[in-house]
Amino acid sequence: MAYWLFKSEPDVFGWDHLVAKGDAGEEWNGVRNYQARNNMRAMAIGDKGFFYHSRQGLEIVGILEVCATSHPDSTTDDPKWDCVDVKAVTPFPCPVTLDQIKATAELADMVLVKNSRLSVQPVTEAEWQLICTMGGI
Repeated sequence: MAYWLFKSEPDVFGWDHLVAKGDAGEEWNGVRNYQARNNMRAMAIGDKGFFYHSRQGLEIVGILEVCATSHPDSTTDDPKWDCVDVKAVTPFPCPVTLDQIKATAELADMVLVKNSRLSVQPVTEAEWQLICTMGGI
């Protein structure tokens, strides 16, 4: 299993929106960055990801799961853009803020810290375990 981080603005599509979609999940569409797209192409069903609220909150608020592998993004006719489907798994009892992550030496090399603009990014197993602990999971 691989681990990922998915960023979304909470007023556009936040954690509560994904929870409302239930087990059917939702396309993680609209991504127009080649590196983020390639990350989605590498995903497998069952991979887990952090749901990160960007712009407002700047915090990891929950865990999601990939429920459909890479397929054409329904928000464009351009065949070069793909997306995956994801569903909510569990909220974080204590959201983990970007400031907390930046203040944790073990997370200094995390993509979120080094390349904060990337909307879909890999997370190492060690980073995953530490952040889950920080979030109360």
